[in-house]
Amino acid sequence: MRCASCIRMQTFLSARGDSASVRVVSMVSVETSVARPYHLVVFGASGFTGQFVVEEVARTVSEGPGGTLRWAVAGRSRAKLEKVLEQAALTLSKPELRTGVNIIVADVGEPDSLAAMCKQAVIVLNCVGPYRFYGEPVVKACVENGAHHIDICGEPQFLEGMQLNYHSQAADRGVYIIGSCGFDSIPADMGVLYTRDQFKGTLTAVESFLTVASGPDGGCIHDGTWQSAIYGFSDSQKLQSLRKKFNYKPLPVVGSKLKRRGTLFYSNEIQQYAVPFMGSDPSVVKRTQRFLVEEHQATPVQYGAYAGIGGIGNILKLMFTGMMFWFLVKFNFGIDLLKKYPEFFSFGVFSKAGPSRKQMEDASFQFSFYGEGYTEEQDPSEGKPKGKIRTLVQGPECGYVATPIAMVQAALTILNEVKDLPKTGGVYTPGAAFAHTTLINRLNKHGVQFSVI
Repeated sequence: MRCASCIRMQTFLSARGDSASVRVVSMVSVETSVARPYHLVVFGASGFTGQFVVEEVARTVSEGPGGTLRWAVAGRSRAKLEKVLEQAALTLSKPELRTGVNIIVADVGEPDSLAAMCKQAVIVLNCVGPYRFYGEPVVKACVENGAHHIDICGEPQFLEGMQLNYHSQAADRGVYIIGSCGFDSIPADMGVLYTRDQFKGTLTAVESFLTVASGPDGGCIHDGTWQSAIYGFSDSQKLQSLRKKFNYKPLPVVGSKLKRRGTLFYSNEIQQYAVPFMGSDPSVVKRTQRFLVEEHQATPVQYGAYAGIGGIGNILKLMFTGMMFWFLVKFNFGIDLLKKYPEFFSFGVFSKAGPSRKQMEDASFQFSFYGEGYTEEQDPSEGKPKGKIRTLVQGPECGYVATPIAMVQAALTILNEVKDLPKTGGVYTPGAAFAHTTLINRLNKHGVQFSVI
């Protein structure tokens, strides 16, 4: 699951610490990579998204440490994993995948199997969602057995809960737990940092506008994301209670306070109607900004996230879907109906079959970032910011093409640039973890493009 989903649901609707600490982390990672048979283990490889992550790993085997990536697939069913490798071999014309990639049988309901899997991996790429139900046992096993963990989660309650419950343990063990390393939320989180780094001065606020495009066959999202959204909205009160436990103070506001847009408005920036982005991006970006303020005394960037929904026809569909969704998630029978008939309640945006490969080939996304701040000539203590900047992050279909690219490149960044990660392990957002790495350059080389307009 990943927020690519949340998107269409609405469419329809970085200075490192002391060098001694850094060396300790590097030594731990090097020793681990030597001692363990696999750099990467794709867990949940037979799931809808997992199969595309497997293909993306197979495309990048030459990018591992020393030029060779050692990897394996993992999941509950050996037979299904064999089929995934067979399909990947056919799709990529790499017959060696049929017998050259090892299989690990592991189940979230069997802690011993998770422990055995984690002991063999430097990094676990966790593709098993909804994460609110299946994610924590994997995080726990990774922390206890010394494997780094990345996921493609778009569920704020899970992401923030893992930070609350496992950050200290992960830090003590030198393990990095990095959430939302897919479409949720690398384009948004790294996009804000990219915009900040390209601005000549002090950036104070950014608004992003997401638009997605499809080809003649249309597009849809697998209903795994739909289910994550259902449980997220039905359980929203628990997220508010969770956040109170952090006891955070509000981040300081530099420059003009960013005004929030309405629930539905016409955006001159993207020339279509837009709504607030309902995924995890705003919470992920805010967590990154808090980390940068607390650890590096950076100026916090205010952030507003929006998604384009097109014209009047889509507005009517969004209104119907929104009303039905908000009503039904309050009741168990309503949740059952939403899960059983995703195509009906989402006007085909979500489906149990997911998109076809042709639909994925024809689809694309674009994030437009509009930033403002104080130019180098301005005194931030006086007057309103006058500087403006616009940047873009754009790429292929977001859910099952861009997400595997982002996830795999995040993993390769950990493998190859551990000295540039935060000085201790812990639970981090992508921006907090990768602010001082070459992740953006890696993404540029693999079809997810960052640019200044």
